[in-house]
Amino acid sequence: MAKTDKSTVEQIKDFEEELKKTKYNKRTQHHIGLVKAKIARLKEKDEVRRSSKKKGEGYMIQKTGDVTAVLLGFPSVGKSTILNALTNANSEVGDYEFTTLDVIPGLLEYKHAKIQVLDVPGIVSGAASGRGRGREVLSVIRSTDLIIMVIDGQQPQQYEALKKEVYDSHIRLNQKKPDVKIRKTSKDGVRLGSTIKLSHLDLKTVRAVLKEFRIMNADVLIREDITVDQFIDVIEGNKVYIPSITVVNKIDLVSEEEMKKIDVFKPDLKIAAKENLGTEEFKELIYNSVDLMNIYLKEPNKEADMKEPLVIRKGSSVKDLCLKLHKDFVSKFKFVRLWGPSARFDGQKLLRTKHILKDGDIVELHLR
Repeated sequence: MAKTDKSTVEQIKDFEEELKKTKYNKRTQHHIGLVKAKIARLKEKDEVRRSSKKKGEGYMIQKTGDVTAVLLGFPSVGKSTILNALTNANSEVGDYEFTTLDVIPGLLEYKHAKIQVLDVPGIVSGAASGRGRGREVLSVIRSTDLIIMVIDGQQPQQYEALKKEVYDSHIRLNQKKPDVKIRKTSKDGVRLGSTIKLSHLDLKTVRAVLKEFRIMNADVLIREDITVDQFIDVIEGNKVYIPSITVVNKIDLVSEEEMKKIDVFKPDLKIAAKENLGTEEFKELIYNSVDLMNIYLKEPNKEADMKEPLVIRKGSSVKDLCLKLHKDFVSKFKFVRLWGPSARFDGQKLLRTKHILKDGDIVELHLR
């Protein structure tokens, strides 16, 4: 059994080495796509084996607030100090690795929003493969609304290493799920349709990649110019797409040489949490990254409450608003009257809950 396990890992390494040596161009595009499909299949096989052998306890997280953000980084990057600076938490702080051994929640209250911020244990290289309880930590971030990647300013190489761990745990940062439809059929092979010119894929590559995943017959419709990696992600169907920001900590200790390396990956913010440098800018950055909006509620024949808005995600519908207020309000819904940016005229009456609200709307909800 050990020999088989080693063989899978070795095959992955061999294919990854082949990719490094192969220069991408139109002529090698098909071959690279096929190799990437083989790597994905082997990794899938290896993950099944690992998960059947080791079942971690995981971390139980009680979600609170309007949205949840996670501080993710390697040990000793200062996540606990950041959490204490941002929220009402009291996470243990130490100048040694692995200070945080559990998930510590804090609540950031900013511009009427309640943002839950989680300090998770520092991960190590190989976390996505299960090292250092890495899988349990990375599983926490799969259900979050924002990933805050924290990099030690004195170790700028952490950025690429952390990105790799997140990518290997099937999380796609700052991406949306590709607009691709794959419908398996019983015959006629693979048929490819697209509404846009594809610069990274052709029918030959699509067929080869699908064959690697044991799909011989399918209708494929692609509506955007995607890469072969994105196409494989769609086939596997186990990816989550989460917004992310990158913050460099301990900027007060950074050398000129380290600063040059930091500027290469263009972080969203540079801070020194221990010195409370950049804390307010950090709060503003988090708030702007989670796409929240304010909706003002109004009772019939009364003025709207413009002091305490209801905070919900941008793009939310009247139905989402009802669910936020009370789970029974959808079934009891009668109609709403609207004032503000999404209303065609003041006091517009709507009998359905599909209407998409906009920031600053005033909503008068009527129930049965």
